[in-house]
Amino acid sequence: MDRERRRIAVIGAGSWGTTLANLLAEKEEGVLLWVFEEDLFRTLVEKRENDFFLPGVRLADSLRFTHSLEEALADRDTLVCALPSHVVRQVFMKARPFLKKTALIVSVTKGLEDETCQTTSQVLKEILGPGFAVEIASLSGPSFAGEVSRMIPTAVAVAGTAPRAAQEAQALFFRPYFRVYTNPDILGVELGGAIKNVMAIAAGASDGMGFGHSSRAALITRGLVEMTRLGVSMGAQRQTFFGLAGMGDLVLTCTGDLSRNRQVGLELGRGKALEEILGGMRMVAEGVRTAKALWELARRKKAEMPITGKVYEILYEGKNPREAVQELMSRLPRSEQEDTHTDSYPL
Repeated sequence: MDRERRRIAVIGAGSWGTTLANLLAEKEEGVLLWVFEEDLFRTLVEKRENDFFLPGVRLADSLRFTHSLEEALADRDTLVCALPSHVVRQVFMKARPFLKKTALIVSVTKGLEDETCQTTSQVLKEILGPGFAVEIASLSGPSFAGEVSRMIPTAVAVAGTAPRAAQEAQALFFRPYFRVYTNPDILGVELGGAIKNVMAIAAGASDGMGFGHSSRAALITRGLVEMTRLGVSMGAQRQTFFGLAGMGDLVLTCTGDLSRNRQVGLELGRGKALEEILGGMRMVAEGVRTAKALWELARRKKAEMPITGKVYEILYEGKNPREAVQELMSRLPRSEQEDTHTDSYPL
């Protein structure tokens, strides 16, 4: 594709979508950001700042905004899907009539769909069907929007349904402060981005209950084991989970104070009800919804994921976080390496 003629639309004006639209507008002309909220659209046009989700960041003069999905997609050959996972299907069903049939779609969504437990690329392929020849890439890794918007050095991974899709996305997003590595495993990259949010709720709850660094380190390490178990059982590559989209993003989200999922866990650990926590948040904490889909996926694949199970019980069955910790710590003793060399994991 001729880079001089690339026409880009970013679908979703949350903190991450706005950050990446601004990044792309640095050297791509005519980048268009689709904004769902009408009041946010007016604010962006008037102030050139997303003070809902990304306050204090002046947006590039070349970045354009639209509230019309049809306008956002008209003749666009590159789309960036920056939507919460639970609205991807709804928005792209509406978008389908306007989509260019040979577009490149880069998903930066980190979650699983509630009902189907599908990743974003799986949802998109199902919506578009054989009538479209689109290529899909997924970009994920340890990255906070507020830091990337300030050009703080960051490294991420991108995988595609074909090598060309990953390479095009790499070239599109690569900046001196935003290093992008290609990865051949789109399933692993997407699963890593989704599962780490659930583990961040667990790590936050541990901190909220006043446990120490040792407890958090144990959760991160065993969370990585769970992530790898499920991914390998689904056909993802084991090494993906030890890279940027797996371990890298897991560490960041479980330890960084800018993590929304960690903040949810912190408040749960301090005794707040989930409804109260979510009621005070404007931005989406993907791990809350993903925990339900992830637990169902683990059951289907017979993958042992005890931390995931306890997060699900805390969020959806009202289990006390301290009781959940006690149950995790009281499980039968076992060897850390007993399932290292097998793709079959006992319950």
